Amino acid sequence: MLGAVDPQAATTQALVEAMGSAAVLLDAQGVAQALSPAMRALIPALATGQLLTLVMRDPDLIEAIDGVARQGGRQVIELVERVPVERTFRIHIAALGTDVRRPVLLTFEDLSEQRVTERMRVDFVANASHELRTPLASLLGFVETLQGPARNDAGARDRFLAIMREQGLRMARLVDDLLSLSRIELRAHLAPETPVDLTGISREIVDSLTLMAREREVTLTLRAPAEPVNVPGDRDELLRLMENLVENAIKYGKSGGEVVIEVVDGPLEVSVGVRDDGPGIAPEHLPRLTERFYRVDTAASREAGGTGLGLAIVKHIVLRHRGRLTIESALGQGATFRAVLPRFGAAPRKP
Repeated sequence: MLGAVDPQAATTQALVEAMGSAAVLLDAQGVAQALSPAMRALIPALATGQLLTLVMRDPDLIEAIDGVARQGGRQVIELVERVPVERTFRIHIAALGTDVRRPVLLTFEDLSEQRVTERMRVDFVANASHELRTPLASLLGFVETLQGPARNDAGARDRFLAIMREQGLRMARLVDDLLSLSRIELRAHLAPETPVDLTGISREIVDSLTLMAREREVTLTLRAPAEPVNVPGDRDELLRLMENLVENAIKYGKSGGEVVIEVVDGPLEVSVGVRDDGPGIAPEHLPRLTERFYRVDTAASREAGGTGLGLAIVKHIVLRHRGRLTIESALGQGATFRAVLPRFGAAPRKP
């Protein structure tokens, strides 16, 4: 009879659509017949009536689905997606029925947070132990000196205590930056969705850093639209991004110079650039600037209170916001750091 619906197939589809976990039901040809709400949220590009392989083109996944559809049984694989951010899935593939080629049910476990946490623990221990070794050795040396030869030397005691305080503050800044970076990485696979006014954030950062700029005789200039410019974002992280970029421009730009912050609104993307008129950066350093603890001038960075993590934090914030970071510089011509983010409400940019 025309229009007849297989009751068993309809029941299976209804069950998949009611599941709390991420699941998709494929027919014998690999076309999605039903998706759970969690699956739609996990992979928004996938829809019913669409071949899964058009959206997820991983050869191992395609081979596993084909094998289960032909031979039956179950298979479990792990899939790592690299774009737009790295995500790891454990996918359970099970055949339904006993036909020559069978429908297949896929359920997804998102292991991204677990994998990031594992890497973070390893990285944190390695980075923290390396960077904390020098200030800790310095502190211990001064303590031993104050307990010994300088026990009764008031002048030496005051000098050493001042140095010890600076080393302690350096360690505190380092731990704070490491923890911030860890928190951002932990949530990298969760794109923010709340509208945040980038113009308002830029004004707030300019106001908060005016005193620091004045001490270095640096002029802060903000060029931004009068109306709000919204991006989908995490407000605290975007504040940290702007603070790091403007602070760097003040610290490493020319004393007595100008730092320009410019917000440019576009139909699909919004960019915020920070330009200084400092000594510039040699081309060989540009690709590595966002690496953890990479410094063009280690002594100057530490003298300015830098931890070597500021631009790494900026990069990870931009990536979590599904944007991109560009750096333009040449020796003697200053530097421009520009974060380009999707505009709130705009269609996502294709990778």
